[in-house]
Amino acid sequence: MNRLRALLDLAIGDRQADRVVPPAGHTVWLTLTTAAAMAFLAVFALALTLATGRLADRWADGLAQAATIRIMAPAEQADAQTAAVLSILEATPGVASARALGVEEQSALLAPWLGADLPLDRLPLPQLVEVVQDDALDVEGLRLRLAAEAPGAVFDDHTRWRAPLVAAADRLRSLGWVALALILAALAGMVTLAAQAALSANRPVIRVLRLVGAQDAYVARAFTRRSTLRAAGGAAFGTVAGMVAIAFLPAADDAGGFLTGLGFRGAGWLLPVLIPIIAGGVAFLATRRAAFRALARIE
Repeated sequence: MNRLRALLDLAIGDRQADRVVPPAGHTVWLTLTTAAAMAFLAVFALALTLATGRLADRWADGLAQAATIRIMAPAEQADAQTAAVLSILEATPGVASARALGVEEQSALLAPWLGADLPLDRLPLPQLVEVVQDDALDVEGLRLRLAAEAPGAVFDDHTRWRAPLVAAADRLRSLGWVALALILAALAGMVTLAAQAALSANRPVIRVLRLVGAQDAYVARAFTRRSTLRAAGGAAFGTVAGMVAIAFLPAADDAGGFLTGLGFRGAGWLLPVLIPIIAGGVAFLATRRAAFRALARIE
Protein backbone atom coordinates (compact mmCIF):
# COMPACT_ATOMS: atom_id res chain seq x y z
CA MET A 1 0.00 0.00 0.00
CA ASN A 2 2.81 2.41 0.91
CA ARG A 3 4.67 1.52 -2.27
CA LEU A 4 1.53 2.13 -4.36
CA ARG A 5 1.11 5.52 -2.71
CA ALA A 6 4.72 6.31 -3.48
CA LEU A 7 4.15 5.47 -7.14
CA LEU A 8 1.10 7.75 -7.24
CA ASP A 9 3.10 10.56 -5.67
CA LEU A 10 5.81 9.97 -8.22
CA ALA A 11 3.34 10.38 -11.07
CA ILE A 12 1.33 13.28 -9.63
CA GLY A 13 4.01 15.13 -7.68
CA ASP A 14 3.89 17.37 -4.64
CA ARG A 15 5.22 20.91 -4.96
CA GLN A 16 5.59 21.35 -1.22
CA ALA A 17 7.54 18.11 -0.87
CA ASP A 18 9.66 18.89 -3.92
CA ARG A 19 10.97 22.03 -2.20
CA VAL A 20 12.71 19.80 0.33
CA VAL A 21 15.13 18.54 -2.32
CA PRO A 22 17.71 21.01 -3.66
CA PRO A 23 17.05 21.70 -7.37
CA ALA A 24 20.76 21.93 -8.22
CA GLY A 25 24.08 20.73 -6.92
CA HIS A 26 26.66 18.01 -7.43
CA THR A 27 24.15 15.24 -6.64
CA VAL A 28 21.95 16.39 -9.52
CA TRP A 29 24.76 16.17 -12.04
CA LEU A 30 25.97 12.91 -10.56
CA THR A 31 22.57 11.31 -11.07
CA LEU A 32 22.05 12.75 -14.56
CA THR A 33 25.48 11.92 -15.96
CA THR A 34 25.60 8.48 -14.38
CA ALA A 35 22.17 7.56 -15.73
CA ALA A 36 23.04 8.88 -19.19
CA ALA A 37 26.36 7.00 -19.33
CA MET A 38 24.86 3.76 -18.06
CA ALA A 39 21.95 3.99 -20.51
CA PHE A 40 24.39 4.61 -23.37
CA LEU A 41 26.33 1.48 -22.41
CA ALA A 42 23.10 -0.46 -21.93
CA VAL A 43 22.05 0.28 -25.51
CA PHE A 44 25.27 -1.22 -26.83
CA ALA A 45 25.06 -4.19 -24.47
CA LEU A 46 21.51 -4.82 -25.64
CA ALA A 47 22.51 -4.51 -29.31
CA LEU A 48 25.40 -6.94 -28.78
CA THR A 49 23.14 -9.38 -26.98
CA LEU A 50 20.53 -9.37 -29.74
CA ALA A 51 23.19 -9.60 -32.46
CA THR A 52 24.85 -12.63 -30.86
CA GLY A 53 21.42 -14.21 -30.47
CA ARG A 54 20.79 -13.79 -34.20
CA LEU A 55 24.27 -15.13 -34.94
CA ALA A 56 23.73 -18.22 -32.78
CA ASP A 57 20.38 -18.91 -34.43
CA ARG A 58 21.83 -18.41 -37.90
CA TRP A 59 24.75 -20.73 -37.25
CA ALA A 60 22.51 -23.33 -35.64
CA ASP A 61 19.94 -23.28 -38.46
CA GLY A 62 22.30 -22.82 -41.38
CA LEU A 63 24.92 -25.35 -40.37
CA ALA A 64 22.33 -27.88 -39.27
CA GLN A 65 21.04 -28.05 -42.84
CA ALA A 66 24.46 -28.13 -44.51
CA ALA A 67 26.75 -31.11 -44.94
CA THR A 68 29.71 -32.05 -47.09
CA ILE A 69 30.91 -35.26 -48.68
CA ARG A 70 34.63 -35.57 -49.38
CA ILE A 71 35.61 -38.02 -52.09
CA MET A 72 39.20 -39.21 -51.74
CA ALA A 73 39.85 -41.48 -54.70
CA PRO A 74 42.50 -41.95 -57.38
CA ALA A 75 42.15 -39.61 -60.35
CA GLU A 76 40.89 -42.40 -62.62
CA GLN A 77 38.11 -43.29 -60.14
CA ALA A 78 37.15 -39.78 -58.98
CA ASP A 79 34.52 -39.11 -61.65
CA ALA A 80 32.91 -42.53 -61.22
CA GLN A 81 32.73 -42.22 -57.43
CA THR A 82 31.37 -38.65 -57.69
CA ALA A 83 28.62 -39.88 -60.01
CA ALA A 84 27.88 -42.77 -57.62
CA VAL A 85 27.66 -40.42 -54.64
CA LEU A 86 25.29 -38.07 -56.47
CA SER A 87 23.15 -41.04 -57.49
CA ILE A 88 22.99 -42.25 -53.88
CA LEU A 89 22.04 -38.81 -52.64
CA GLU A 90 19.26 -38.44 -55.22
CA ALA A 91 17.66 -41.62 -53.91
CA THR A 92 18.16 -40.81 -50.20
CA PRO A 93 15.17 -39.41 -48.27
CA GLY A 94 16.03 -36.27 -46.33
CA VAL A 95 18.45 -34.88 -48.92
CA ALA A 96 16.97 -31.67 -50.30
CA SER A 97 19.74 -31.06 -52.84
CA ALA A 98 23.25 -32.12 -53.67
CA ARG A 99 25.85 -30.91 -56.15
CA ALA A 100 29.54 -31.37 -56.80
CA LEU A 101 31.62 -28.24 -56.36
CA GLY A 102 33.55 -27.05 -59.38
CA VAL A 103 37.26 -26.27 -59.50
CA GLU A 104 36.67 -22.52 -59.21
CA GLU A 105 34.47 -22.95 -56.13
CA GLN A 106 37.00 -25.16 -54.38
CA SER A 107 39.73 -22.68 -55.25
CA ALA A 108 37.67 -19.88 -53.70
CA LEU A 109 37.26 -21.91 -50.50
CA LEU A 110 41.02 -22.46 -50.19
CA ALA A 111 42.08 -18.97 -51.31
CA PRO A 112 41.98 -17.35 -47.83
CA TRP A 113 44.52 -19.92 -46.56
CA LEU A 114 46.58 -20.92 -49.59
CA GLY A 115 46.32 -17.86 -51.83
CA ALA A 116 44.28 -16.92 -54.89
CA ASP A 117 46.65 -18.36 -57.52
CA LEU A 118 46.41 -21.93 -56.30
CA PRO A 119 47.22 -24.61 -58.92
CA LEU A 120 44.51 -27.09 -57.97
CA ASP A 121 45.38 -29.35 -60.88
CA ARG A 122 48.75 -30.11 -59.24
CA LEU A 123 47.36 -30.85 -55.76
CA PRO A 124 45.68 -34.10 -54.68
CA LEU A 125 42.56 -32.39 -53.38
CA PRO A 126 39.35 -34.29 -52.64
CA GLN A 127 36.22 -33.70 -54.66
CA LEU A 128 33.62 -31.93 -52.51
CA VAL A 129 29.90 -32.51 -52.74
CA GLU A 130 27.62 -29.96 -51.08
CA VAL A 131 24.54 -31.45 -49.41
CA VAL A 132 21.46 -29.65 -48.09
CA GLN A 133 19.61 -31.91 -45.68
CA ASP A 134 16.58 -31.90 -43.41
CA ASP A 135 15.58 -33.71 -40.23
CA ALA A 136 14.40 -36.77 -42.15
CA LEU A 137 17.93 -37.74 -43.20
CA ASP A 138 19.24 -41.01 -41.76
CA VAL A 139 22.89 -40.03 -41.35
CA GLU A 140 24.15 -43.42 -40.20
CA GLY A 141 22.31 -45.20 -42.97
CA LEU A 142 23.78 -42.81 -45.54
CA ARG A 143 27.29 -43.37 -44.19
CA LEU A 144 26.90 -47.13 -44.45
CA ARG A 145 25.65 -46.93 -48.02
CA LEU A 146 28.48 -44.60 -49.03
CA ALA A 147 31.02 -46.95 -47.47
CA ALA A 148 29.60 -49.84 -49.48
CA GLU A 149 29.12 -48.14 -52.88
CA ALA A 150 31.67 -45.30 -52.76
CA PRO A 151 34.52 -46.29 -50.41
CA GLY A 152 36.37 -43.02 -50.93
CA ALA A 153 33.43 -40.85 -49.79
CA VAL A 154 33.25 -39.43 -46.27
CA PHE A 155 30.08 -37.73 -45.01
CA ASP A 156 30.67 -34.72 -42.71
CA ASP A 157 27.65 -33.00 -41.13
CA HIS A 158 29.88 -30.33 -39.46
CA THR A 159 28.79 -31.40 -35.98
CA ARG A 160 32.31 -31.31 -34.52
CA TRP A 161 32.93 -27.64 -35.28
CA ARG A 162 29.31 -26.44 -35.43
CA ALA A 163 28.60 -27.12 -31.74
CA PRO A 164 31.51 -25.02 -30.37
CA LEU A 165 30.54 -22.05 -32.57
CA VAL A 166 26.92 -22.11 -31.43
CA ALA A 167 27.99 -22.58 -27.80
CA ALA A 168 30.38 -19.61 -28.07
CA ALA A 169 27.65 -17.39 -29.50
CA ASP A 170 25.22 -18.50 -26.77
CA ARG A 171 27.77 -17.71 -24.06
CA LEU A 172 28.44 -14.30 -25.57
CA ARG A 173 24.70 -13.65 -25.54
CA SER A 174 24.57 -14.65 -21.87
CA LEU A 175 27.46 -12.30 -21.12
CA GLY A 176 25.46 -9.52 -22.76
CA TRP A 177 22.59 -10.07 -20.35
CA VAL A 178 25.05 -10.19 -17.45
CA ALA A 179 26.53 -6.87 -18.65
CA LEU A 180 23.06 -5.33 -18.67
CA ALA A 181 22.45 -6.54 -15.12
CA LEU A 182 25.80 -5.10 -13.97
CA ILE A 183 24.99 -1.77 -15.62
CA LEU A 184 21.70 -1.58 -13.74
CA ALA A 185 23.46 -2.55 -10.50
CA ALA A 186 26.04 0.20 -11.03
CA LEU A 187 23.27 2.69 -11.72
CA ALA A 188 21.48 1.67 -8.52
CA GLY A 189 24.70 2.09 -6.55
CA MET A 190 25.43 5.55 -7.92
CA VAL A 191 21.86 6.74 -7.40
CA THR A 192 21.98 5.43 -3.84
CA LEU A 193 25.17 7.37 -3.15
CA ALA A 194 23.67 10.51 -4.68
CA ALA A 195 20.54 10.17 -2.54
CA GLN A 196 22.57 9.62 0.63
CA ALA A 197 24.71 12.66 -0.15
CA ALA A 198 21.63 14.81 -0.75
CA LEU A 199 20.04 13.66 2.49
CA SER A 200 23.23 14.29 4.45
CA ALA A 201 23.55 17.77 2.95
CA ASN A 202 19.98 18.60 4.02
CA ARG A 203 20.14 17.36 7.61
CA PRO A 204 19.20 20.79 9.04
CA VAL A 205 16.18 21.05 6.74
CA ILE A 206 15.05 17.51 7.62
CA ARG A 207 15.32 18.25 11.35
CA VAL A 208 13.17 21.37 10.93
CA LEU A 209 10.59 19.41 8.96
CA ARG A 210 10.40 16.84 11.74
CA LEU A 211 9.92 19.57 14.30
CA VAL A 212 6.88 20.87 12.42
CA GLY A 213 5.41 17.36 12.22
CA ALA A 214 6.61 16.01 8.84
CA GLN A 215 6.80 12.22 8.65
CA ASP A 216 9.81 10.38 7.24
CA ALA A 217 7.62 9.01 4.43
CA TYR A 218 6.88 12.58 3.33
CA VAL A 219 10.57 13.46 3.10
CA ALA A 220 11.47 10.15 1.47
CA ARG A 221 8.83 10.63 -1.22
CA ALA A 222 10.29 13.99 -2.13
CA PHE A 223 13.81 12.60 -2.56
CA THR A 224 12.54 9.51 -4.34
CA ARG A 225 10.55 11.54 -6.86
CA ARG A 226 13.40 13.90 -7.70
CA SER A 227 16.02 11.15 -8.00
CA THR A 228 13.74 8.93 -10.07
CA LEU A 229 12.88 11.69 -12.54
CA ARG A 230 16.52 12.73 -12.83
CA ALA A 231 17.66 9.16 -13.44
CA ALA A 232 14.92 8.56 -16.01
CA GLY A 233 15.72 11.85 -17.76
CA GLY A 234 19.43 11.14 -17.90
CA ALA A 235 18.78 7.59 -19.09
CA ALA A 236 16.49 8.89 -21.83
CA PHE A 237 19.25 11.18 -23.10
CA GLY A 238 21.82 8.37 -22.99
CA THR A 239 19.44 5.99 -24.74
CA VAL A 240 18.81 8.41 -27.60
CA ALA A 241 22.56 9.00 -27.97
CA GLY A 242 23.20 5.25 -27.98
CA MET A 243 20.51 4.58 -30.59
CA VAL A 244 21.95 7.31 -32.84
CA ALA A 245 25.41 5.75 -32.50
CA ILE A 246 24.01 2.28 -33.25
CA ALA A 247 22.25 3.61 -36.35
CA PHE A 248 25.61 4.67 -37.82
CA LEU A 249 27.24 1.26 -37.35
CA PRO A 250 27.93 -0.76 -40.55
CA ALA A 251 25.04 -2.83 -41.82
CA ALA A 252 25.19 -6.62 -41.93
CA ASP A 253 27.71 -7.86 -44.47
CA ASP A 254 28.83 -11.41 -45.18
CA ALA A 255 32.39 -10.21 -45.79
CA GLY A 256 32.49 -8.45 -42.44
CA GLY A 257 31.10 -11.42 -40.55
CA PHE A 258 30.39 -10.80 -36.90
CA LEU A 259 31.92 -7.30 -37.00
CA THR A 260 28.92 -5.98 -38.90
CA GLY A 261 25.20 -6.14 -38.30
CA LEU A 262 25.44 -5.25 -34.60
CA GLY A 263 22.46 -2.90 -34.76
CA PHE A 264 18.81 -3.47 -34.01
CA ARG A 265 16.39 -4.94 -36.52
CA GLY A 266 12.68 -4.39 -36.94
CA ALA A 267 10.81 -4.32 -33.65
CA GLY A 268 14.16 -4.57 -31.87
CA TRP A 269 14.44 -0.78 -32.16
CA LEU A 270 11.61 -0.53 -29.59
CA LEU A 271 13.54 -2.40 -26.91
CA PRO A 272 15.89 0.50 -25.99
CA VAL A 273 12.78 2.53 -25.12
CA LEU A 274 12.48 0.30 -22.05
CA ILE A 275 15.90 1.39 -20.75
CA PRO A 276 14.78 4.78 -19.31
CA ILE A 277 11.73 3.11 -17.76
CA ILE A 278 13.86 0.39 -16.16
CA ALA A 279 16.43 2.97 -15.06
CA GLY A 280 13.67 5.01 -13.44
CA GLY A 281 12.35 1.91 -11.67
CA VAL A 282 15.82 1.01 -10.41
CA ALA A 283 16.36 4.58 -9.20
CA PHE A 284 12.96 4.58 -7.48
CA LEU A 285 13.67 1.42 -5.50
CA ALA A 286 17.27 2.34 -4.70
CA THR A 287 16.47 5.90 -3.63
CA ARG A 288 13.47 4.92 -1.55
CA ARG A 289 15.47 2.31 0.32
CA ALA A 290 18.43 4.65 0.82
CA ALA A 291 16.17 7.49 1.95
CA PHE A 292 14.50 5.52 4.73
CA ARG A 293 17.85 4.14 5.89
CA ALA A 294 19.40 7.58 5.95
CA LEU A 295 16.39 9.15 7.70
CA ALA A 296 16.60 6.48 10.41
CA ARG A 297 20.15 7.61 11.19
CA ILE A 298 19.27 11.32 11.35
CA GLU A 299 18.26 12.35 14.85
